[in-house]
Amino acid sequence: MSLIKKTDEEIIKIATPLWDELVKASNRRDYSGFTKNFSAQMLYGANEVEIGKQWASNKLLTNLSDQREAMGCLRRDLYVTVLFKQKSNTMKGDYLGRLVLGEEDGEVKIFGATIF
Repeated sequence: MSLIKKTDEEIIKIATPLWDELVKASNRRDYSGFTKNFSAQMLYGANEVEIGKQWASNKLLTNLSDQREAMGCLRRDLYVTVLFKQKSNTMKGDYLGRLVLGEEDGEVKIFGATIF
């Protein structure tokens, strides 16, 4: 079944481990772990030097907590955006995580990932 046609619960079940891997790899500044589930398009734009600069300049990106809560899904065209309420180990408050998923060569891949 197409990703876009799955229920929110089914999509969140797929998205949560992908998000958790991103969080762990970001905290470790592990580029290969961070990008391992990226789509070809996303990987093309994910320059190791630029990601390293983001990790160096933004404390949030390397201090993410394992405390997160999936808030829901947004569907648009061929992609599903899963929103997460994310905590930090060192910064107070809640942060919004955005994970864009799509299908590539029959597999679910990451087409976008941000945190605000």
